[in-house]
Amino acid sequence: MAFASIKQLLEQAGLATEAEFDAFRKAWRAAVENGSTDTLLTFISREKGVTEDHLLQNLAKILNWPYLDLPRLEVSADARKRISTKVAFQFNAMPTVFENDRLQVAVNNPFDTALLNAIQFDAKCPVEFALAPRAEIEKALKKYYGVGAETLDEIAQDEPLELLVGEDKEITEGDQEASVIKFVNQIIWEAFKDRSTDIHFEPAEDELRIRYRVDGILHQAPMPPQLKRYQSAIISRIKVMSGMNIAEKRLPQDGRINVRIKGEEIDIRVSTVPTVYGESVSLRLLTRGKIFLTLDRLGFSEREEVALREIILKPHGIVLVTGPTGSGKSTSLYAFLSTINSVTKRIITIEEPVEYELKGINQIPVRADIGLTFAVGLRHILRQDPNVIMVGEVRDLETAEIAIRASLTGHLVFSTLHTNDAPSAFTRLIDMGIEPFLVASSVEAVMAQRLVRTICKHCSREQKVERDYLLRVGFPEEDIETTRFWKGVGCEECRQLGYQGRTGIHELLIVTEAIRPLIMSRAPASTIAQRALEQGMRSLRSDGWEKVKKGTTTIEEVLRVTQTEEHLNSLLESER
Repeated sequence: MAFASIKQLLEQAGLATEAEFDAFRKAWRAAVENGSTDTLLTFISREKGVTEDHLLQNLAKILNWPYLDLPRLEVSADARKRISTKVAFQFNAMPTVFENDRLQVAVNNPFDTALLNAIQFDAKCPVEFALAPRAEIEKALKKYYGVGAETLDEIAQDEPLELLVGEDKEITEGDQEASVIKFVNQIIWEAFKDRSTDIHFEPAEDELRIRYRVDGILHQAPMPPQLKRYQSAIISRIKVMSGMNIAEKRLPQDGRINVRIKGEEIDIRVSTVPTVYGESVSLRLLTRGKIFLTLDRLGFSEREEVALREIILKPHGIVLVTGPTGSGKSTSLYAFLSTINSVTKRIITIEEPVEYELKGINQIPVRADIGLTFAVGLRHILRQDPNVIMVGEVRDLETAEIAIRASLTGHLVFSTLHTNDAPSAFTRLIDMGIEPFLVASSVEAVMAQRLVRTICKHCSREQKVERDYLLRVGFPEEDIETTRFWKGVGCEECRQLGYQGRTGIHELLIVTEAIRPLIMSRAPASTIAQRALEQGMRSLRSDGWEKVKKGTTTIEEVLRVTQTEEHLNSLLESER
């Protein structure tokens, strides 16, 4: 469409005067020459300070085109077959309805003549165009066609299918290999955009399922139906990227990929295991940027934060953080180290892997393949004159013994332990073979933690919760009348989940003179928990209720992450 016609339409829609249009067009051309990918419409809407949907709604009235609310529209399978995947993705066009031999297609740029002609030609039937925002069209394409659908179509055109079906063949020729590389890159890019921590490639008999873990919850990514055909090529590509042996398919393997996305270095840990339908591959995404974490950003209550600041300034002893995988233990430890990091303290860590780089701290990565284990590294760290030591995890008796010996000889030691709650940490160490008197004299505090999803700020709404339900789940009765309960109703910002981001709930057990005799007498975890509660410890669930009272999270979320607290749940009445 000629610029004169565009100018006339925009003027009729009240979106730009003749002088404004000429200025916008000149500035837009300069931006394109400098590498901008904006369309003229996108550029004008941003310069005018109007939203794209407002601009498109006005244009739709002038052009007499429908304006579509794509998220609420059910797209027919028949319509999707009318234009090729490649054209749909290339021109950001979403076929929506096919009726009476006419195809309706949603686009976001009615002035792109090449786009309109390509769709008309590809459809081979009369086309009725409609308008919808670019972001909504992109989401609809991923939802109905699947992530990377156009890339898989390219592979199908480049290579006969029999090379990929039923064979363990790696794609090596130029265009074909490039297409697989592009598809894998798309999967990682989508995971990064969605704030995913993990990507799982899970082969089944008739499909290759790909799932992302976002805020601790797994979500299945929409994928093209033909994805299973390219399973071997995709998995081989990931193995090449992570430095694995692509010929070995019978044994588990581990590897690592380093990528840069939007200026951020992402360290991806890769693990493969053989299954009956092929190799299952898991990718853990870690941001390797230099960070500075502070205690006040991790969700601690004021009382816990004050207590923690006192504990981490002690000259010696052990501070343990417990919880299952993915509960934010490492993040808490980094926050402790960042808080006490100064030129007067020599801090050394041994980790597997080094997840975040902290300036001024000496960080050692575990290398089990050459014999550098936690125990070996810790033994040598003690010869480096440290003030503070951080051990990624206490996994065995040898590491635990060295850590305790280090604490008793004047070092402050931080580490993690896999237990469900704080009191169980003492029984775990004793079960490993550590003498109870050593545990009692060296451990200063144990903090258990979980991560709860926080309510999306964009769609938070107050909700009414029945009193009987609150009493049944153990919500403090005295707070029921005064608490306002909130939930996220779901929006585009949170992918209709009602949650966005996570915060911690904590259970801080400080080892006091009343608790040490219980540890030395090998008292069960429930007895230690009872005494700690009497002395003011707040259980994970109780801390969760505090987050509910503040409107940070929901009752259901607290129940989800604290459902393993069996013995502590039985003590909630005594706590109240």
